[in-house]
Amino acid sequence: MKKYVCGICGYVYDPEVGDPDGNIPAGTPFEELPDNWTCPVCGADKSEFSPE
Repeated sequence: MKKYVCGICGYVYDPEVGDPDGNIPAGTPFEELPDNWTCPVCGADKSEFSPE
């Protein structure tokens, strides 16, 4: 599974870790994140992320 990086703050979404604070379980691919998911660091939309 690919990691995705936030173009605003540089946060890296790692699907092997998920987003525990956002209730996203480990093993969730970026493509399966809810449309309303935002960067846990800066609040950017999913559209601001690109593959690492």
